[in-house]
Amino acid sequence: MKKGIWQEFDGYQDVVEQIKVSRKLGGTAAAAVASAEEYIRQLHPERIQLAVSEIIEQTPSTKTLRLVSKNNYLPPFMAGQYIALFLEIGGIRTSRPYSISSQPNQTGFYDITVRRVENGLVSNYLLDKVKRGDTLIGSGPAGNFYFNPLIHKKKMVCIAGGSGITPFMSMIREIVECGLDRTVTLFYGSKTVDDMIFGPELNRIAERFDNIHYVPVLEEPADGYEGACGFITRDLMKGVLADIEDKSFFICGPRGLYDFCLPQVQELGVPERKIKQEMYGAPADIRQYPGWPADIGPRAAFTVKVKGHKDLQARADEPLLVALEKNGVVVPSLCRSGECSMCRVKILSGKVFQPAGVPVRKSDRKFGYVHACMSYPIEDLEIII
Repeated sequence: MKKGIWQEFDGYQDVVEQIKVSRKLGGTAAAAVASAEEYIRQLHPERIQLAVSEIIEQTPSTKTLRLVSKNNYLPPFMAGQYIALFLEIGGIRTSRPYSISSQPNQTGFYDITVRRVENGLVSNYLLDKVKRGDTLIGSGPAGNFYFNPLIHKKKMVCIAGGSGITPFMSMIREIVECGLDRTVTLFYGSKTVDDMIFGPELNRIAERFDNIHYVPVLEEPADGYEGACGFITRDLMKGVLADIEDKSFFICGPRGLYDFCLPQVQELGVPERKIKQEMYGAPADIRQYPGWPADIGPRAAFTVKVKGHKDLQARADEPLLVALEKNGVVVPSLCRSGECSMCRVKILSGKVFQPAGVPVRKSDRKFGYVHACMSYPIEDLEIII
């Protein structure tokens, strides 16, 4: 066969050899990419099948569910992160995030610690209906509430209330079990001593380890109680802490804890960059929140037109996400605290109320997107999911 003129060019044979090598390595690269994608899916799965291996009583209102993977693999997590559980209860498909309270230096299980919420759809189901051997569907670990050695000081001041103790329990367990070079001063507020989740364990750890300091604070102490009482105030913290210069502050708990304790921390002179807050869900009663429209009554409800779905009624005092779920409209969600952005919807008409501090991106605000988990209808709405 006669050679083409191009085959006579200088370097032609070298180019041919390079093409052969590229084709060979290209196939290898494709396999490597597929392998990398599988590895990433293992680290960050969308869903995990979890079996309830044990149920541990913590307080009269709180239990820990120990969850193991049904395919023998659990993604690693950072102490302080959470998983979301995806459930169908009474025909309502919903989700709830729960901080992992177990330590990350073991890979056999996740512990989630659930406290009963008054009229709580999910907490009542998990505490009253779920039993050993049941299967639950969860997300992979998520969230940004963890110690970052590049940002945070090794001396941590942790302020918790109620079930807000759970991420700190994971952090403290990791510190003492791995011998980490960190010091924790934990202020934990609770109504009574019986309501203090992990109280006995925290007392034992504080007695054994010099770098863990535990300060329980009771609102309603029993007669003869000699510990700290009332609320976690600036003066209480000042009396325990030698100084604040070399410390990072972490806060986690119900909305009332943030409203009271955050100003107390700021009055100590702690700069905002040294305060880490966990997003902790919608307020228990949005009508008591500053800025709530006075003309919106307790039974107010509005019509929501959802493109591609039937119209529905939504109460003003519950998040738009809850109203959508109750009416069978499935919206992706994870944190339910206005942080992950998965439940965004576009408002075409009407108004919603959002609590101060919800981290809505500038682009979302510009184009009319809101976080459905932290938005409350105060007019008839038309939305796109």
